[in-house]
This record gives sequence, structure tokens and C-alpha cells, in this order.
Amino acid sequence: MATCQRGCAPAVRLCQRLNRLKTLNGDMMATSLKRCLSTLDLTLLGVGGMVGSGLYVLTGTVAKDTAGPAVIVSFIFAGIASLLAAFCYAEFGARIPKTGSAYMFTYVSVGELWAFLIGWNVILENMIGGAAVARAWSGYLDSIFNHAIQNFTETHIMQWNVPFLAHYPDLLAAGILVVASIFISFGVQVSSYLNHIFSTVSMGVIAFILVFGFMLADPVNWSQEQGGFAPYGLSGILAGSATCFYAFVGFDVIASSSEEAKNPQKAVPVATAISLGLAATAYILVSTVLTLMVPWRTLDPNSALADAFFRRGYSWAGIVVAVGSICAMNTVLLCNLFSLPRIVYAMAEDGLFFSIFARVNPLTKVPVNAILVFGILMATMALVFDLEALVQFLSIGTLLAYTFVAASVIVLRFQPEKTNSKSSPSPSPIPSSELSPPTLESQTIAEDSEEPKQYESFSDKLQLVERQKTRERRGVGQLKACWEPYLDRLLGNCEPGEVVAFSVMTLIVSSVSLCAVLEFGNKQLQLPVWSFTMLLVIFSIAFIFSLALIWIHEPQKNTKTFQVPFVPLTPGASILFNVFLMMKLSFLTWIRFTVWIAIGLVVYFGYGIWHSKEGLRELQPKDMAAHYVVLPSGSLVETVQNVQPDGQVVTSAAHYMGSPTAPTAEEFTEKR
Repeated sequence: MATCQRGCAPAVRLCQRLNRLKTLNGDMMATSLKRCLSTLDLTLLGVGGMVGSGLYVLTGTVAKDTAGPAVIVSFIFAGIASLLAAFCYAEFGARIPKTGSAYMFTYVSVGELWAFLIGWNVILENMIGGAAVARAWSGYLDSIFNHAIQNFTETHIMQWNVPFLAHYPDLLAAGILVVASIFISFGVQVSSYLNHIFSTVSMGVIAFILVFGFMLADPVNWSQEQGGFAPYGLSGILAGSATCFYAFVGFDVIASSSEEAKNPQKAVPVATAISLGLAATAYILVSTVLTLMVPWRTLDPNSALADAFFRRGYSWAGIVVAVGSICAMNTVLLCNLFSLPRIVYAMAEDGLFFSIFARVNPLTKVPVNAILVFGILMATMALVFDLEALVQFLSIGTLLAYTFVAASVIVLRFQPEKTNSKSSPSPSPIPSSELSPPTLESQTIAEDSEEPKQYESFSDKLQLVERQKTRERRGVGQLKACWEPYLDRLLGNCEPGEVVAFSVMTLIVSSVSLCAVLEFGNKQLQLPVWSFTMLLVIFSIAFIFSLALIWIHEPQKNTKTFQVPFVPLTPGASILFNVFLMMKLSFLTWIRFTVWIAIGLVVYFGYGIWHSKEGLRELQPKDMAAHYVVLPSGSLVETVQNVQPDGQVVTSAAHYMGSPTAPTAEEFTEKR
């Protein structure tokens, strides 16, 4: 048995390293970046990230091919689903105002390896997204000049016919990315001013489209003669919702910018709600106008709005729409180039990515190295590659990040709060006012007539008398008092938050299983009706049971920052919806995802795991130990001891707070 334990020890240590959590410093507002963004700045960043080329292209495509005029309902459903994910991002952005978005949120609640993989996927998502928008921007501008730019490039520069490569180098797309990267490297305020200008023009054009479009509206286009309001039925509406969901994926730029917000606790939730509401309203109203102006069957998917005005005899309005489209795509480009370097910076700052990207320019207070390097990489992708085959890859990274963030909300909500502060090496008396905030390592408290108990924080030790008087008040992550008589024997001995963490794993597994049966059970697997129904019932019960098991535990009640309502129901519904959309992705997308994950694992095990700051913190020697005695009168005795290299402990000093004459009631030891 001893040999088996020694053989398993390296594997256990490796698992501990892969799942270690990020330790947050006491001052959450401390940063090397510049906190200068207001609620308005964050709101316009969110609007710019969501209201892009999709407003001018996606509305016509979904209306014609998927849902008809009922694309309005599709956008409503998609907006509600996006709101579930946005709630989770808003809570984390307000509670942990650090850059890194989904990467950071996963690191503090799930584990290091999972956080790295999320960050790794978000990096690729932003690179492909920015390059794709740049090519769309170039193509739209080129179409205004009757494709003169493309013809000149193919005739006088070069063209090629190679799989996965573009037919010609898109110099215009690459150029706009390089120019935008240079502007963003000047500082966050320059980026914000540019986004203000483009967002204002874009919203002005949207207002023009709505006012002029409703003047040209004809209700006959929704009549039965034209196919009715929902010609594709409920299935078409739901399929359209799955496509329209990706129109709202830009709101995570707000959480990525929380480290540069003046008041993130207030600004992040407010900006998220307002920007998502404005984006949803814009998509719904533009879809309404578009399908009322012309019959939905005759829409041009590539330029639906401009074509609709042209066919109603107002060709000049197409120029206004073109200006709005270009400005909207500029805002999306800025948001991609704004978010990407900050995620890279957060990973490099934690030691998981190359340290050169963690350097912040002392003048502009932005990670210039990350901005320029990844801006050039993005420009190279736009220059050379045919990104149409890679665009679908965007969705899997986004959905995976949404899933992990929703799971992290549940895990962190039911975990005892843990923060980190550096203890003073000198053995001096510590006032109670200084002892309450920090959380140190778990220590053992031995009572006269009870077994030793493990507590997570030093403040718990100082409130022993109060805890004994208020037994009915349960700690975070423990069973609620009303369920203790029924489930205490089964779950009472588990550590706080342990049952919740296991339930979250069960929740994700049951979601994947349920969605897989729904998507593949009748078609690919060809299951009999009884088998299909039985599997649906089993996995549905497992999903509901996991939610119930989480709900019977005590959550954190934090009134200082925004919290997701109806936990665990809200993040659980978000997980289920995200997994369902992932199941609809093509097999080729999953293959590409697997290859990119494999490359990320090589980077992590080759560099990140060895340079992780959390790993280096674990290796730091702990040369001080303190022994505390809590007396029945509430007094505290502290004995500080030096720990020798060979493990021997030598007492160096003792300090008494209160009367030392009473017998000892509680004892515990703390290492410093």
C-alpha cells in the first residue's frame, strides 16, 4: 500500500498543479494599467462589439433562408439567451475587476489548465474574428468602387489558387488592421475616442434606417400572400435564434476592460445591461423595417438594407447605409484589437504565456508589445488566408468560454471567500481589525470536548464564540439549516463547496449527454423511440437533480457588487443552451478545435506550467509559524516560532491579548 501511495504521489502533485487556483491580492483595484473608462465608454465598447456587420448582413440572411419575418422573434430569443451569459460576465467583471475576461474568471474558480485553454481559444477567436471583419470591411468598400481594388491586385500584384488561401492578397484588409493597431497602442483613451466617433455615426445611420424605413413600410409584406409572418414555423425560428445568437458575442469586451474602468463594481453591470439592450433593440427594429419594406423572399443576403432602399427607388440611401456599415465594422475591429492584447497580457502577467507580452508601456499604460505583435499576426491572416472556412471556428471558442464562465459563477458563489495578503514577518500583536480581512491557510481548532475542526480563514477563529451561539447560521457552501436534519448524515462531512463543485461537473456532463441525444439520437444514432425517450428522461433528471443539489447549499450573500439572479438556475440554463449550440457545429470544426487545443497543451506544458506565478508562490519557503490560543473570555494568545530547515520549531516570542489566566478553550496553528 505504501509503495502504491509513493507511486501515485507524482500524479497527485501534477493534478494539484493543473488545478491550482489564482490567488487574488487584497486590493482588487491595484493595476499597472490606467483606470480611465467611464460607464459611457464601456457601454459604447459593448455596443460597438455587438452592432457590427451582422446588422447589415445577418438580418437579411436569416430572414430569407431561415425564419422569414419571424427573424424578429429569433432575435428576441437570442437576446434572452445572450442575457444569461451576460449576467455571468457582469458578476465576474464587477467582483474581479481584472483584465482577462473568461480566462481570469476560470482561473480563480476552476483551475489553471482550464483557464489557459479558455484563454488560448479566446486568443484565436479574436484573431480570426478581427481578420474576418477586416476582409468584410475591405470587400464592402471594394464593392462600392465596383471591385476596382480586387481587379487591380489580381492584375498587377499577384493571385493564386491554393486551398485555404485567398485568391489574392487583401492588402486593404491588412493595412486597416496595422493602422488600427498603431492607434490602439497610443492608449486606452485614444481607443475610446475612436470608438465613440464610429459608434455615434453607426447609431445615427441606424436611426436614419428606422425612421425612413418605417415610412416605407408595407404590412402586405407580412401577409399570407407573401408566405405569412413565420413561413418556416417554430423550427425555423429556433434555427434562426441559434444563428442570431452570434450577433451578441461582443459584450465580453466590457469584462475585458474592467481593469481600466474607474468604478468597475458599478460600471460593468450597468454597461453590460445597457449595451445588450441597445444591441437587441437595434437588431429587432432593423429586422422589422427590412421585412416590411420589401418581400422577405426577394432580399439580397449580401447587402439586404442597401438593396431594399434601392428597390424602393431611393438609391442615394444606399450610400448612407454603406457609411454606417463601414463605421460599424470599424467598431468591431477596434473591440477585437482592444480585447485580444489584454487577454494575452493577463496570461503573460500570470506567467502562463511569454513574459514579453506582460510589459506595459510607462507612458500609454497599455501592453504595446501584445498589441503590435498580435495586430501584425491578425493582419497577416487577413492578407493571406481564406477565412470563410475558419469563421465557424469562432463559435466554438465563444461558446466554450461562456460555458466555463457560467460554471465558474456557480462554483465561486458557493465557495468560502478566499483572498491573499502578505503577513508581517515580525512577531507583533495583531489587532482584531487587521485580522478580519485576510484569509490564510486552513488551520485546525481543537475544542475541549469535540474533534478537531478545519476552518478556511483566520477570521473564523476570531468568531468562535459567536459561531457557538448562532449554530443555526450555516457557512457558505454548507447545507442550508432546513435541509440538515435530512441530508446531514450523507453530505454533512463534506468540505464547504465540495458537493457544489461535484454537482457542477454532473451538470455539465448531463447537459452534454442530453444535448447529444437531442441532436444525434434520431438521425445519426437512429435510436428506437423507447431508448431515445428513456435517455432524455435520465439525463433530464440528472440535470435537474444537479441544480437541486446545488440549491440546497448556502450561497454567498454579497451586496456590494452585482450578482447573477436565480443561481444556479440562470447559469445552468446558460450552460445548457451553450452546449446545445456546440452540438450543432460541424465535425470539421471539432477537428480544428482539437488541433488548436493540442498546440495549446504543448505551449502550456512547455512554458506555462514552469513559469506560473502560482507555482512559484507555492515554492516560496514559509519560515515562520504562529501558535494561537483562544480563551473562553475571548482573549487570544499568540506564540510565534521559527521553523528551521530540518523541520524543527524553536519558540521565539509570545504575545497575549486579554487575560491569560483562564484555561485554554481553542487552539490552532498558522504558518507564515
